[in-house]
Amino acid sequence: MRNKDILIVEDNAELSEALSETLALSGYSVTCAANGKEALDKLSRQNFRLIISDIQMSPVDGIQLLESVKQDHPELPVLLMTAYGTIEKAVEAMQLGAVNFMVKPFEADQLALQVSQHIAPAVTPADDVLTRDPKMQSLMKLAGRVAASEASVMIHGESGTGKEVLARFIHNNSPRKKEPFVAINCAAIPENMLEAILFGYEKGAFTGAHQAMPGKFEQAQGGTLLLDEVSEMDVSLQAKLLRVLQEKEVERLGSRKVIKLDVRLLATTNQNLREAVSDGRFREDLFYRLNVFPLRVPALRERKEDITLLANRLIAKHWKYGKPLPQLLAAAEQKLQSHNWPGNVRELENVIQRALILLTDGKICADDIAYTDDFDGAEPQWVQAEEHLVKPASEGLGEGLRSVEEKIIIDTLKEENGSRKVTADRLGISPRTLRYKIARMRDAGIALPC
Repeated sequence: MRNKDILIVEDNAELSEALSETLALSGYSVTCAANGKEALDKLSRQNFRLIISDIQMSPVDGIQLLESVKQDHPELPVLLMTAYGTIEKAVEAMQLGAVNFMVKPFEADQLALQVSQHIAPAVTPADDVLTRDPKMQSLMKLAGRVAASEASVMIHGESGTGKEVLARFIHNNSPRKKEPFVAINCAAIPENMLEAILFGYEKGAFTGAHQAMPGKFEQAQGGTLLLDEVSEMDVSLQAKLLRVLQEKEVERLGSRKVIKLDVRLLATTNQNLREAVSDGRFREDLFYRLNVFPLRVPALRERKEDITLLANRLIAKHWKYGKPLPQLLAAAEQKLQSHNWPGNVRELENVIQRALILLTDGKICADDIAYTDDFDGAEPQWVQAEEHLVKPASEGLGEGLRSVEEKIIIDTLKEENGSRKVTADRLGISPRTLRYKIARMRDAGIALPC
């Protein structure tokens, strides 16, 4: 099960939903529990970076939950919520190890501030980059040197190569490492929401803005802001971003108050930005503002020496069965080495997760290595062997619909000789939406027409 950023423990369903939506809008992944007992169950199956818990609950109240967390997960921060009349218990909780408490009701920007101050750093391979490849080793040494500076860094590379991992490495080795690292995926957020999420907004600034919300720049104050896939940003918003970078100040939507900024900026792209500048899709002045120190992450096919190394790390990461780690047999290693990896490390992770499901006798053999193409043409051996098993509709419908959508996109691209613009027009979607879907397909290792 995928790890989440925040676990909300609240027995009031409406408040729990409101808190979850507020934090999701700030870019956090959230899971909710209705009481301390349910929270402990989720903690046994998932990792979190922060717990936000009410105190008055049954069974297992916030104090009991805190004591259990501090015993089993001493590094995990717990932020408590309390109603008037339970302040004494909240103080007691802080003495037991809670990082802070908030008195209900509280504003959304207060919640966002508390979360940004207390959430634990994301655990990623960035602090211990695993590589034997000489090109990758040289890149990490260079990244370590640029980390000590305040220069803006543009990280180039194909989807799935680990650009965000490199960005976190830069932050974690910089003088700002104790301050927030905030990432925003410019391709995953609708155009009409990106400006509000980036710069923040005041209550009433637009329809649906029921409360004030600090933007990503404010949340990253003193630390580092990563603009992931910045090349997907609309040109009109690029102009506003440029002004913020030049002036080092931001105004929330619906406000005239100027907020001074102390933020280091990193950006990533999977496109050729010089071509985007020539085509008028990316501002030249913004390109030079962001591209002070360019770094390129090599594709996985360019660093063959790392494939087995990364595969074994991913096996350790995803093996959850309490038994000895499975052995990657030589034939399986050879099959991994011979693949072209269009989806890079992200595709490798998918392949390893499949292999851990398919393996027998604690060994991963060549037949357990299944690529996405194996699902499109002739059936793999393990599928033929289990044809009699019928996948429940509740599990297969979503994936089936996605497969149909992907086939329609691929067929239309072929008919239009790879033209993204004409394909988007024919499908009735925006070019931005099509680029996002293509990026998702490429990440999954699906071969696409040029």
